[in-house]
Amino acid sequence: MFFGENDQNVIERVLRARRDVRGNRFTDRDLSDSDLERILAAATTAPSVGYSQPWEFVIIRDPSIKNAVAKIFEFENLRAQTQFENDRALQYAKLKLEGITETPVNIAVFYTPSDKPVLGQTSMPDMGEYSVVCAVQNMWLMARAMNIGIGWVSIINPDKVKNILNAPKQNKLIAYLCVGHVDQFLEKPELETLRWEPAKVLSSLVRYDNY
Repeated sequence: MFFGENDQNVIERVLRARRDVRGNRFTDRDLSDSDLERILAAATTAPSVGYSQPWEFVIIRDPSIKNAVAKIFEFENLRAQTQFENDRALQYAKLKLEGITETPVNIAVFYTPSDKPVLGQTSMPDMGEYSVVCAVQNMWLMARAMNIGIGWVSIINPDKVKNILNAPKQNKLIAYLCVGHVDQFLEKPELETLRWEPAKVLSSLVRYDNY
């Protein structure tokens, strides 16, 4: 199968319009099972080392579980705030960095290691985890194409979340996602608009043959 210029333009638009959605952007509209399944199906089309498909997804709708995870975030968020000083600390305190209780669905994405050698993973053992990250990116892009928001909560203690979800010891939490409909998608990434960090220019990131 080959794709034409119109297809290329569409995927480029989706890539450029993808956003990490914060809790203050989500609405109270529920997420249908069919939409959720479509997003998860997109994850399973991601590339994986040795075709190992090392991902598992825990779908969380239970408010009590969300509240327990939100408390973990709150603790870690206060601890993270101390890493910044002066105006940057004040700006950090004003940021809404998650939508755990605001979204109808949370998804915990796990890496499930294989109990046997995986083709392509023997020299670079982290390739399995990178494969799961590719799956998360697929979810993000599919959701954006469906006008559904996803926020990735990284200010969280993965071991405490694993305990809440009764996850197997060998599984590793790669992503905790907040998923739901939004009131709008911002034109630019929020942290760029707030001047937390500037957008990097492509030419400054590319080297040829060596450094």
